[in-house]
Amino acid sequence: MVEPLYIIKISGNIIDDEQRLDSFLQQFALLQGKKILIHGGGKLATKMADQLNIPQQMIDGRRITDADTLRIVTMVYAGYINKNIVAKLQQYGSNAIGLTGADGNCILAHKRQHASIDYGYVGDIDTVNKTLLYQLLEQNATIVLAPITHDGNGQLLNTNADTIAQEIAKALSSLYQTILIYSFEKKGVLLDINDESSVITSLSKESYQLLKSEEKIFAGMIPKLDNAFAAIDAGVGKVIIGQAEELALLVNESSGTTIQ
Repeated sequence: MVEPLYIIKISGNIIDDEQRLDSFLQQFALLQGKKILIHGGGKLATKMADQLNIPQQMIDGRRITDADTLRIVTMVYAGYINKNIVAKLQQYGSNAIGLTGADGNCILAHKRQHASIDYGYVGDIDTVNKTLLYQLLEQNATIVLAPITHDGNGQLLNTNADTIAQEIAKALSSLYQTILIYSFEKKGVLLDINDESSVITSLSKESYQLLKSEEKIFAGMIPKLDNAFAAIDAGVGKVIIGQAEELALLVNESSGTTIQ
């Protein structure tokens, strides 16, 4: 039997709330088996940029990353947030190791090219070093990954954490039974963004396309869902989207939205 591997993305909104993050990390630490945690941390980076009078620009939820902003997100994501999560997991008995995409050549990316938008130092992923990740996982290390990658030529790049989670799940699906979980503040994919009871418990590609065409899917969920279906298409065993504090229930598919 192929061993399961949990690849879990935790969103910035939970990271900004110390109590909610602590609740999530306690459940994550108790999760049996091999696991990778990918995190963002957007609001703290924005707050620091404001304090340093560095203007921030977002396009379709994506941060334009100039040189000053890259310094901030590297400090915040790869430094403060990553190491705080690692320390908390150590407290809860999970032997965590914090990485970025540059460490051990973990994730190689290239600077995003776009016909009309200069995203700055934003990276799109080329390769995932699955050999390194496999070796760490087989040593029973819990990997905590910040969304900073590199281009192989000394340049760090800010890379979307949802996409990193998807690419890692795809890369490791030949070695493990990969279960990809996107955890955030909502209880799952909602038909009504203002009604937590309107969770869609399972979602197929066909029903997703229909709901999207009818504009019944909240626009902010679309990139996450596109990543989820791309992962399923590439051989990832299971994708679940739901509330971070209900991680134990998400793992058992008794909460959240299961992508089919």
